[in-house]
Amino acid sequence: MTGMTGLALRSLRHRLTASVATFLAVLFGTVLIGAFATLAETAFAIDGVTAEQEADQETLTIMGIVVGSWGTVIVLFAVASTVGITAARRAGEIGLLRTIGATPRQARRLICREALAVAVCGALIGAVLAAGVGWLLLDLLRGELVASSVEFRGGPASVGAAAALVTLTSAVAAAIAARRATRGPASLTLRESEAETGRMRWYRVAVALLLIGYGVGLGAVTIFVMADSDDPYAAMQTSGSSSILVGVGFAMLAPALLRWVSAPAARLLARVGGRGAGYLAAYNTSRRAHRLASVLAPVIVLTSGAIGTLMLVSIDSRTLAGTGDYEETVNLLNNVVVGMVSLFAAIMVVNAFAAGTADRRAELRRLWLLGGTPAQIRRSLAVEAGIVAAVGLVVGTLGSLATIVPFSIARDEGVVPDAQLWIPAVIAVAVVLLVLTAARVAARATIRVAVQEVR
Repeated sequence: MTGMTGLALRSLRHRLTASVATFLAVLFGTVLIGAFATLAETAFAIDGVTAEQEADQETLTIMGIVVGSWGTVIVLFAVASTVGITAARRAGEIGLLRTIGATPRQARRLICREALAVAVCGALIGAVLAAGVGWLLLDLLRGELVASSVEFRGGPASVGAAAALVTLTSAVAAAIAARRATRGPASLTLRESEAETGRMRWYRVAVALLLIGYGVGLGAVTIFVMADSDDPYAAMQTSGSSSILVGVGFAMLAPALLRWVSAPAARLLARVGGRGAGYLAAYNTSRRAHRLASVLAPVIVLTSGAIGTLMLVSIDSRTLAGTGDYEETVNLLNNVVVGMVSLFAAIMVVNAFAAGTADRRAELRRLWLLGGTPAQIRRSLAVEAGIVAAVGLVVGTLGSLATIVPFSIARDEGVVPDAQLWIPAVIAVAVVLLVLTAARVAARATIRVAVQEVR
């Protein structure tokens, strides 16, 4: 074991919360991708000789590849975001290491090896769990959507590929963040880490705009092309993933969205959260936009994907009522996707709040020393969480329209669906409760530790 590798492993114990956040993102990401991959591997193992076998193969292929790819987009974005932000938070520490003689190459190697150690552990455990989850998914489908005789054929190939993909994504994200953290002189790195400012890279903005444009383009195809197709599910094929794509695109722009909102909302926040707490919340939302973006991003994706897909299922059940087992298959697939992706996004919200708040322990300790009471600090963090929830709901709902409006028009319901408009409201309430609860629990634990350290 080299000196840098040993240092990387030892430092993980002193950054337990951040390491756990990365570990959970990789673990659940591997489970989600690997579970659907096992269904695809099972589909390829079916001979497809009889009509029943061909139908089973098609069902499993759709669920494993088409549906699984939607979740893969979200998972890879979440993993890359979590790993990248965790590594970027080391900028100040890396600057200190460089001032005592560490070279930029050694510092980059330290960050990458830490991220890789956590990612490999999470991916290996996730691969084992993915095989079990894939078996449960197939067992759910047996007898109803596929024949009871279909055997589970998921193995090392599918779960191994999922683990390798997530690990590779983690390594690339860590390498990019490490390069940014070691760019320029060590003294400059220290000043930038204290300022906590930074512009989004052009390629991040380009990818975000590409995803948003592609999602909107699929909506246009749904309205002008697929609406006239003889296949009743053609419109669903093009519009189903639009809300997820647009949601991920907006999530990549989260730092800019927070900065735009924080300035005009400062006066309102002062009234709602109290003059001190409201001012702190508005200031921190602008100053810490890149870090709070790690919480805002999964909120946007969760809101956009859940509202868009559930409204799509609602419209489909009304406009194609009584079409038989195939409709049940499609609706079940959509509900499974919503459930698994929403669960993953919810875990990422809680994960991000826990890691982000724990990382602010020194800042909260300084606020307490300057005269802020624990209640004021908790209220400030609650107002920050309220900003994140509000922005996430507005932007996520906007992203969900990329699926709802085109599909509703294609099914002749018009721009506004005919019924079940309560679905977005229910999801909004659930998201707000999730965000505020996660923020409250994380803030209470972190503030208690910060105050005890001073005493």
